[in-house]
Amino acid sequence: MEAVKTSEKTTLQVKRFKPSENPTTNFFTEERGLKAWLTTVDHKKIGLMYLGAVAFFFALAGFLAIALRTELWTPAKTFIEADTYNKLFTLHGAMMVFFVLVPSIPAALGNFILPMQLGAKDVAFPRLNLASFYIYLIGAVFTFIALFMGGFDTGWTFYTPYSSDGDSATVIWVTLGVFILGFSSILTSTNFMTTIHKLRAPGITWDKLPLNIWALYATSIIQILATPVLAITILLLSLENIMDIGIFDPAKGGDPVLYQHFFWFYSHPAVYIMIVPGFGIISEVITTFSKKTIFGYWAIALSSLAIAFIGFLVWGHHMFTSGQSPVATTIFSFLTFLVGIPTGIKIFNWVATLYKGSIDMKTPMLYVFIFLFLFSIGGFTGIMLGALSVNIHLHDTYYVVAHFHYVMMGGTLMALLAGLHYWWPKMTGKMYNETLGKVAATLIFIGFNMTFLPQFVMGAQGMPRRYYNYIDQFTPFHQTSTVGSYVLGVAFLIILYYLVKSLMSDEKAPANPWESRGLEWQSTSPPDLHNFDHTPVVINKPYDYHRPMEEFQLGLAVEHNGHGEAHDVDVKETEQENS
Repeated sequence: MEAVKTSEKTTLQVKRFKPSENPTTNFFTEERGLKAWLTTVDHKKIGLMYLGAVAFFFALAGFLAIALRTELWTPAKTFIEADTYNKLFTLHGAMMVFFVLVPSIPAALGNFILPMQLGAKDVAFPRLNLASFYIYLIGAVFTFIALFMGGFDTGWTFYTPYSSDGDSATVIWVTLGVFILGFSSILTSTNFMTTIHKLRAPGITWDKLPLNIWALYATSIIQILATPVLAITILLLSLENIMDIGIFDPAKGGDPVLYQHFFWFYSHPAVYIMIVPGFGIISEVITTFSKKTIFGYWAIALSSLAIAFIGFLVWGHHMFTSGQSPVATTIFSFLTFLVGIPTGIKIFNWVATLYKGSIDMKTPMLYVFIFLFLFSIGGFTGIMLGALSVNIHLHDTYYVVAHFHYVMMGGTLMALLAGLHYWWPKMTGKMYNETLGKVAATLIFIGFNMTFLPQFVMGAQGMPRRYYNYIDQFTPFHQTSTVGSYVLGVAFLIILYYLVKSLMSDEKAPANPWESRGLEWQSTSPPDLHNFDHTPVVINKPYDYHRPMEEFQLGLAVEHNGHGEAHDVDVKETEQENS
């Protein structure tokens, strides 16, 4: 259907926008070859390259985790030495945090989806986007140099004096790698914020932004403000090692507690760098598979900004046993409870969205329910650790390890898997095996809880984290945890199998297999090189599930005046005028 209305100033074209089910070209076919990928400035290809790199580091860090759990099968040595064990868990932690969890959702899925959800052709600075990817790889190279030089055993936090008393050469390499990696995060966040402010399609006002965009916006704020603090901390640590001056090492006149303040001022906001983008994905998937308008749009959107703000004020709860004053510890304890409020708002609104919804239990939705269960456990145990009297007993025990994994892996990783399965048809143009997807999700839920629930019990009974040997009392818990890690490993191999197999299959994905109202689903699958064949003018809000799909498709139109400027239009009124 097409209608034309003329006036002295404008020409209006209203189109029933329906993407082609069999597009002749897409971003895969228009630029072919290795050189085209390595030099591309297309945000979609850069997002996929990030996804491949993150998957590689996740597989390596996951293999190290299984090796660690295997070593802990017996109370004494199982198959590796204590020094090797220390180096493995340091590498596992550093790789998971800095190379997987921090960049996974923003740099991989965010790069691919953000411009499409805004109706833009690309991010604001395409070349800077490609540069940020190569900076990420350069940081990884520095880390691997440290690995090949013999490894490092400082723990992923690089605490002094471990990072200033040991083999300083390897510590310098890995810390410089993390220092370089920070620039990638800063550039990506700057790119995202500029894109959100300047490249939104006509009609996308702040109240029409998808909640995934709000989450990425809040994450970008945290990254831009917090990452420089880590950078200067790492730089000072490197200078201490290179020039043998006392900054953090007490043997040289430094203060190790000062390092902790600097490090956690970044690293606690980094928790929200990892989890807030996951919140955005959960909001998108819940509305799509419950076929309901999101409950409390502004509450969810603004709670992301509230988390970004309060997250900068709670770093001291990592240091309750480091000798802080009673007043400081009390304030940090209160702020720890406070930051749970905006997170609780999200949980409440998601559950309210599900209420009386037409829930479709596809694979992405399974991961949403897994997320809600696991992340809620992580949140409640975090409140317990925020209580001063309880924290003193549980500090540096396996209770903290379990809490951290329930938040980071049960939160960020489950949200990543939900988003990956949700947008996989859009990214690749192929459908995966739904049955295998549900089998893998079930195994992940079972394996995850087998791995980390026993660690809560161990920690409450006094089992310290990072210990190579332990007393016989904890053997059943460690062995259950190890078996759970094997189940997790099998589940991820199944995911790898059916996703790779889908790429080689002939089953093409329709443009909108989930019947979503998101703007990114109104393009072809896989998308065109420039995402849309015209600039959309957005009429609908992003979660208008109360109106039929056929009516929603009338919410895209193009209006141009003599100067090529686009404006918002009312599609219904235009059709009535031209009927």
